[in-house]
This record gives sequence, structure tokens and C-alpha cells, in this order.
Amino acid sequence: MKLNKFVLLLFTLLFFTTTIIFAQQAPFYNDVIALKKKDSTAFPAKNSILFTGSSSFTKWTDVQDYFPGVKITNRAFGGSTLLDLIHYADEVILPYQPKQVAIYCGENDLAFGKNVTPQMVLTRFTTLFGIIRNRYPQIPVLFVSLKPSPSRAALMPEMVETNHLIKSFLKKKKHTAFADVYTKMLLPDGSPDPTLFVADNLHMNAKGYAIWQKVLAPYLVKN
Repeated sequence: MKLNKFVLLLFTLLFFTTTIIFAQQAPFYNDVIALKKKDSTAFPAKNSILFTGSSSFTKWTDVQDYFPGVKITNRAFGGSTLLDLIHYADEVILPYQPKQVAIYCGENDLAFGKNVTPQMVLTRFTTLFGIIRNRYPQIPVLFVSLKPSPSRAALMPEMVETNHLIKSFLKKKKHTAFADVYTKMLLPDGSPDPTLFVADNLHMNAKGYAIWQKVLAPYLVKN
């Protein structure tokens, strides 16, 4: 009888411990696990261009079709922030030995973070940049500017400032580039072009990605 009570108590403690651990898992844990499972099936070849960041890259599922001349490994995940990329750098950035890293991230930092400023986004980006540089001192790093999403039009001043800060930072670093998609996605009056987005006015349609293709193509390493 006492043994049964002990087993029951042990099971209860194990259940609550597992529940607490699961609840405390970092955001996008399951997304990253899915990417690692994908890697275990077919690990990407060395010297591809690594696309990392948030959902604008994640949802670009046919990105390879836009750039047939280069090999792309897309390991972006969910609605991630730069803090998430920093947290999961060992899982989704550093293992791949890419010839270039392309980053789209920072928009969600402004949208989801409480009182997050452009300067704070820059600080997060410089931390991520340092992590990449520590492992890969020479490979080119491409940052894709924050895009002007219609659903986040109220954040456009902060997006402009963030883009300016990151562009200025990268100008001082070797083997870097800044791809300006922001200005290419505006109407003549300076407002976001809604025809480039799907119904949520946040994520892009094929027309939006076609603009990205034209902007990014000159910056991608071809050999």
C-alpha cells in the first residue's frame, strides 16, 4: 500500500515537473525542433546561403525558385525576434557552414516588445552579428531592411530609424551589406503598398516577394 502511494506521489511530481518544464520552454521551441528534425533527415550542404529570421523568410517557401543560380538554406522560423535568433543561434545559424548569411528580423521586436526602441533593436542585432562573426569571421552578412507592413503602419517611424541605425552600423563592418526593401514597397505618397500583401496586411504575396527578389539578387554571393 505504501509502495503504491509512493509510486503515485512520484508520478504526480513527475507530471507537474514535466508540465512546468514544458511551460517554461522558450518561444518557438517546437519550430526549432522541427528544423532540427529536418536537418537530421538531410543536413544542408556546406557553402549555401543561409536565410534566417522571422516569418517573412519562413513563408518564402519557394525562395529557391526566385534565385536559381544559388543554393539557399532557409532556416527562418515563426514570428521570431532578434532575441529568439540569439537564443537559438547554436541550432539554426551556426551549424551550417554557409558562404553567406541573410537576415530578416527586427520587425517583431518593435511590434511585440514593450517599449522597444530602434536603439534596442540595434543592440540586439549587434549581439547577433557578434555571434555570427565569432564563428564565421569572414563570410558576408546581409541584412534585409524592415518592410513597411500596412498592419504596422503606426510603427513606420521606428522602422525607418531602425533601418538607418543598422545600415550605419554595417557600413563600418567588412563583408556586410544592407538591402533596402522598405522604400521599394511604398506608394508615391509614402504609404505601404497594400497590393504587395496577403489579407493580414503583414505577410507578403508573390508580388511582394518579386520586389524582394530584385532587391536581394545583387547582394547574394554567386560563387
